[in-house]
This record gives sequence, C-alpha cells and structure tokens, in this order.
Amino acid sequence: MIRAKISGIGMYVPPRVITNQDLEKILDTSDEWITTRTGIKERRIAEEWEKASDLALPAAKEAIENAGISPKDIDAVVVATSTPDMTFPSTACFLADKLGCSKPMAFDISAACSGFIYGLTIGNSFIVSGQFENVLVVGAEVFSQIIDWGDRSTAVIFGDGAGAVVLSKTEEDSGILSAVMKSDGSHWGSLYCPVGEKLRMRGRETFKLAIKSMETATKKALLQADVELDKIKLVIPHQANIRIINALAERLDIPENKVFSNIHKYGNTSAASIPIAMYEAYKGKKFKEGDNILLTAFGGGLTWGAVVLKF
Repeated sequence: MIRAKISGIGMYVPPRVITNQDLEKILDTSDEWITTRTGIKERRIAEEWEKASDLALPAAKEAIENAGISPKDIDAVVVATSTPDMTFPSTACFLADKLGCSKPMAFDISAACSGFIYGLTIGNSFIVSGQFENVLVVGAEVFSQIIDWGDRSTAVIFGDGAGAVVLSKTEEDSGILSAVMKSDGSHWGSLYCPVGEKLRMRGRETFKLAIKSMETATKKALLQADVELDKIKLVIPHQANIRIINALAERLDIPENKVFSNIHKYGNTSAASIPIAMYEAYKGKKFKEGDNILLTAFGGGLTWGAVVLKF
C-alpha cells in the first residue's frame, strides 16, 4: 500500500518577541488578563517588510534538508496561508522560486487555521494517487499585518511564524492513516477578514464552534484510521486558546500529558500553528518514529478537520 509519510520537518519564527507586558503599554489589558483567558505569554512578530514566503523559506529549507532530498526533488509546493505575499502569484510560487525547485506544481490554500491539515490531506492524495513522490506542505502567516492593534480581543492572540513538512511516498507501515476535512460557510461571521481591512472575531461564538467541530472531527478520524484513542501517543491541536485546548481534552477524556501545547510562546499562528507545535514536540522527544499522533484544527470559514498519522 502506498502512503504519504512525513520525511522531514522544519519551523521558523521571527526573532522579535512581543510580551504581554509590552501590550500592557498600548492596550487596556494586563498580563494576568491575557494569560488567564488565552494561555499566551508572548508572541513573535515579523518586521514590516517580511512576507509569508520570507518566513516559509527557512522552515521549508530545514524540512527538505531533514528529508534528505534536494529542492529539485519537490514535485509540488502547497502553502497554507491567510496572509499571502500577494493576491497572485501564489505565495507557493514565490517560495518554490526562492528554494530553487525545478518547476513544481505550486499553489496556496485559504482555509485559515485549518489550512495546514487541509494541505496534508491534499498532499497525501497526490502521493497515494501516484502523481507525485515528494510534496512540500507549509503553513506560513504574518497575522501582525492584519491585526487591529487597538482591539485587545484579537491583538493579544495572534503571532507570526511558519512550519513545514515534506510528505514522501512510502510503502512502509507509516504515514497518514486518515483525514477528515469539513466546512460550514454559514458561520463565516465568527472569524473573518474583509479584503483590505482587519481581522474580526466573535470570541464566544468561535470558542463554542471550535470545541464542537474539533471533537467531532477527531472522533471521525480515529474511526476511519481504526485507531483507538489510547493508541495515540500525542494529540497536537491548533494552538488557538489554552481554554479551547483544555476543554477539547476534557470532552475527549485525553490525559493532560498526551496533549501538546506551546501557545504560551507563540500565540495563535493560524496555519503555522500545528506544524510549529509538531516540530517542537518531535524535537522535545514527545513522540518518535512509529508513534501515532493526531492533529486537529478549526479556522475561519468555518473550516475544521483532523488527521491521524503514524510518524
């Protein structure tokens, strides 16, 4: 059986750190208020001139190097982003050129915070169908450029960063085991960003939708993979809000030590959130090759989904 396995992984965050104490100086807020409601202590912010492809480049280079291949071996570049370099060309085209890829298929995905697992699902389909052997999937965001820095309900939440994986063809007992992807456009008003304007969010509505959608997707993905929850080594949810993460774990009865979170360091990096978390969890030896892990996310659209894979 042909499957798509993660053969390489990388991440990058800008060096500039904005702490809760920094935000206290420009917003009617406090470190205690932000930490209690979100779990976030600091976030990384790109420079004004930096674009999504600039953050994606070092993450992608690391993933390709870790996969033991060359950029010219990449058959397709898929970039999940809500903050593209331009309306067109795609950020993926810019990234492929910067990497020195050999004319790969390249395109962007606009699925907000669910974008990375949408990308994994698409990359998996390309490989399982036999069309490609190596697909680069990237989540890259510069949300600082679409944030209203006077709105404390959103300014304290988001950060910038990028994470990347290389999906490669394998016939071994590893790779993506199942994927569930859903959307419901009737809830678009819970989280959205009009063209040329700033991000807007209805916090309470988003909170409820997030927990319900990720719980449902997780259960379906486990069922499709024929994997029991106790066989999952680690759950890596979208890093949106620590209260959402905790509520999801409670509803699924997942022990605290099996749920990974790094939201305190980076905030919500949207489509980059899961690959950044996966990278840090792997480097921190929270899971290893051969382990089953579960990824789940939700985002504006409303979009949501879950992926079960054997690393």
